[in-house]
Amino acid sequence: MAATKAAATRRSVTARKTAPGKKAAPARKTAVARKTAPARKSTAARKAAPARKSTSRPGTAAKATGGGLRTGRSTSRSARSSQVISSLADRPERPGRSLVTSNHEVIMRWARERGAKPATIAGTERADRVSVLTFNIPGYRESSRIREITWDDWFHTFDLRRLNLIYQEQMRDGRQSNFFRTESPDREDG
Repeated sequence: MAATKAAATRRSVTARKTAPGKKAAPARKTAVARKTAPARKSTAARKAAPARKSTSRPGTAAKATGGGLRTGRSTSRSARSSQVISSLADRPERPGRSLVTSNHEVIMRWARERGAKPATIAGTERADRVSVLTFNIPGYRESSRIREITWDDWFHTFDLRRLNLIYQEQMRDGRQSNFFRTESPDREDG
């Protein structure tokens, strides 16, 4: 009963202090409330977090067909700062944005749009296994050392080595970009 009287008294005092037609200012946090409030992330911690724009649920990124960002002890800064694309529904935030994925469908769509074929560099194979992954893009990466392979072989190596594809859809001026790079989050040399 005493507590309800005290609360009613506080409300009436607050009401008298405020001008007619104006709302009372919200109550200040007490010292105890301020001490127990969760700490905010530092600016450096907020900047280090990767930009994410994904329609998939967390934890579903590393399925058989791939997904978002694969991380490891040597995940590059460029992979961490790239926008994660984990499904065909995801779109870049803006032209020129660096993107990262391990989703097979996203990679195949990107390659098809450029007329690119899955490939490796001849002479880098190890015991009949594909080693260096690349794309044969007409007019972009033409070389006598590029040898086309099947998507099955390309993705088998891609998943076996836990690679990410860092790429761009468009340049800043809106033109189509052919930039791509495969990266291993488990090796310092990618």
